[in-house]
Amino acid sequence: MGLLTVALAGAGAAGAFFAAPVVLAGVGFTSAGIAAGSYAAGMMSAAAVANGGAVAAGSTVAVLQAAGAAGLPAAASAGAAGVGATVGWITAALV
Repeated sequence: MGLLTVALAGAGAAGAFFAAPVVLAGVGFTSAGIAAGSYAAGMMSAAAVANGGAVAAGSTVAVLQAAGAAGLPAAASAGAAGVGATVGWITAALV
């Protein structure tokens, strides 16, 4: 494994680790709740319509809102970092 591969995998891991909470907030899953008029609000509306007026516990919307409100659990942060590292590794292989 070359230095470029290590550098890109590390940068991908760090970038994904730090970007995940920012992306959640950016699409509307904030610590204060789902932002009005956001992509998250549209997801919540669709989930509520599909479920007879309520958002089911454990659904994608519920899990993302919990992460937006309380932060990502360690496992999710590690998963995001792993995906970022993989993307960095693939990028190095293609360069």
